[in-house]
Amino acid sequence: MALISRPLRAALVAAALAAVAQPLLLLRAPAPVPAEPAPAPGPLAVPKAPPPLDAAYARPLFGAASGEIALPADAPRLTGIVGRIGRDAVAFAETAQGESRTLALGESIDGWRLESLAIDAAYFTRGTARVRVPLPAGEDQ
Repeated sequence: MALISRPLRAALVAAALAAVAQPLLLLRAPAPVPAEPAPAPGPLAVPKAPPPLDAAYARPLFGAASGEIALPADAPRLTGIVGRIGRDAVAFAETAQGESRTLALGESIDGWRLESLAIDAAYFTRGTARVRVPLPAGEDQ
């Protein structure tokens, strides 16, 4: 039977005592802290009334931007777009005289050439002028 040396035995006993004493020291209740009196509550602030939403409800949800440039008088009026944008879409346009036409990309009406189509507008060019002609807003808005 191997004997444990005296210094090693003393170190093992000290380690065992520390292992037992450490949890007991951690579980000891902390000293009570003197309670400070709670500050007196001040008057409650009344929240501001939200701004009226009448103006927001009055404007159309998908209406034209307020800074949109006015169209020239002889620009075609867009009445509809049919087809897949970027593939085979065509525009229904009306001349200043009231004549209706169907235009594919690259075709012209009253000197205005249909350059491109978007989901809600057509882009026409004449010389250096370029205009965005939006679809008209529906009657239910």
